[in-house]
Amino acid sequence: MTSDCLFCKITAREIPAQVVYEDGDTLAFLDINPINPGHTLVIPKEHSKDIFDIDEKNWAAVMRTSRIVAHALEKALKTDGINLGMNNRAGAGQMIFHAHVHVMPRTVGDPHRPWPGRPYAEGEFVAMGEKLRAALK
Repeated sequence: MTSDCLFCKITAREIPAQVVYEDGDTLAFLDINPINPGHTLVIPKEHSKDIFDIDEKNWAAVMRTSRIVAHALEKALKTDGINLGMNNRAGAGQMIFHAHVHVMPRTVGDPHRPWPGRPYAEGEFVAMGEKLRAALK
């Protein structure tokens, strides 16, 4: 636990939350600013800052719990779909620096459309593929 981390304080029950699921490694609770009702955050109980900091064991546990929560949202809310999201570091909009995955229920016609895309410029698609493959070596 990190003493100044909001999510560590929720895990320690120092701050109240609407916990919807808990196991030995993870905690899932409702987001206080939901995209849609039922929007749930899944965190590892062990503090890590983001996807670059979380270990494989805790990452697997967060993914397992995210799937459990997605099934519960589908059953409880009759969703048309589920988005999973994770903001990592300030440049991606991360505000609480404790790794967490957003499990967001979606319905056809809700006002929260997916992010806008843009096509690659001429030659950019192939160059990006080469750049990423080189980084994976």
